[in-house]
Amino acid sequence: MGSPHWKRLCLLLMAGLTSSLLLYSHYYATMGAPSSQRIIASLLQPEPLVLAASGTSHRAGSRRWALGGNLDSGNSFKPSAELEEPEPSGKQPSPCLHSVMARAKADPKFREIFRFDTPVLMWDQHFTLETWNRLKARHVPYGWQGLSLAVVGSTLRLLNSSANRHLWDRAAFPGRCVRCAVVGNGGILNGSRQGRAIDSHDLVFRLNGAVIKGFEEDVGTKVSFYGFTVNTMKNSLIAYEEYGFTRIPQGKDLKYIFIPSDVRDYLMLRSAIQGTPVPEGSDKGDEPQKYFGPKVSAEKFKLLHPDFLQYLTARFLRSDLLNTQYGSLYMPSTGALMLLTALHTCDQVSAYGFITANYEQFSDHYYEVEKKPLVFYANHDMMLEAALWSSLHRAGIITLYQR
Repeated sequence: MGSPHWKRLCLLLMAGLTSSLLLYSHYYATMGAPSSQRIIASLLQPEPLVLAASGTSHRAGSRRWALGGNLDSGNSFKPSAELEEPEPSGKQPSPCLHSVMARAKADPKFREIFRFDTPVLMWDQHFTLETWNRLKARHVPYGWQGLSLAVVGSTLRLLNSSANRHLWDRAAFPGRCVRCAVVGNGGILNGSRQGRAIDSHDLVFRLNGAVIKGFEEDVGTKVSFYGFTVNTMKNSLIAYEEYGFTRIPQGKDLKYIFIPSDVRDYLMLRSAIQGTPVPEGSDKGDEPQKYFGPKVSAEKFKLLHPDFLQYLTARFLRSDLLNTQYGSLYMPSTGALMLLTALHTCDQVSAYGFITANYEQFSDHYYEVEKKPLVFYANHDMMLEAALWSSLHRAGIITLYQR
């Protein structure tokens, strides 16, 4: 069987071979960024938000914020200056006077960044010939370049109910502000005793290796949404098995949020709804019911819209990594995508277990017995994410748990 540590080593080696996500200790060393002390100090200061017009590059320290524009970086992903939306999102009206939307629109920086009419979820009625022709020109996860029309189309046609259009139904929370907690897996939660506060929220988002058993006092037990890519879900089941993560959360009312980062996400989603083994690709023969439970319907699943993923990257987390050799691999982390999804659907949002300025004081994950440093991967920009959470917290748009 081998030791747990050997399993983790094998996982890292497989990940390097299959997805070319090259691990390095701290990518800022290669980009000429400030030392960790200067980065931490900069996060504690009010951060200017620079809005760049199309084709214009502005910098604020080592981080760049932009409304749009193109990056001349070879074959790396280039967020377009103007997002082409298939249709308005049809967002349900909120009775909440102090909502994320209200606070964002009142903030001089973020009112220029948020576009609440961008569709969050992709479903059947979005799949038109115009949409296919538009999105097939973009790399995944921002489009469908290289994907099969038959695979994409047959998957989206199964997402054909109103439950696939909205993340949650406002009618279930009449006349009040809907409060959401997004729970990352950061070591800051170890010993935090935030479990009761997390569970007091109306909806709770969790992601990847969301270990609950044994840590209920720190992270709570409630799960409304579980977010993942097939790659992060499977890697988490292998890497964190030794900590008790032997299956992803399941429950009658729990919903799954697919992040479409590869064709395997579309294939797994289609097979999960149909209740059949995955017919092709790297997951061929895999049985989705062992992850999501038996006899699950399409209403159980949500699929993030590629336009939404591009919008989040272009406006909130447009990293300098796009200008490097890793540009074609870059995308926001799963935690960042879940938190930004909550910000575009919930009235009030609290973030737990996310990177903060003093991240070096804590272990990578809250369930690790021995302290391990935060791992920086070449396909994410964790310091840019940290700066964003800090800025949103200062603006009163989110409540970021800090210690």
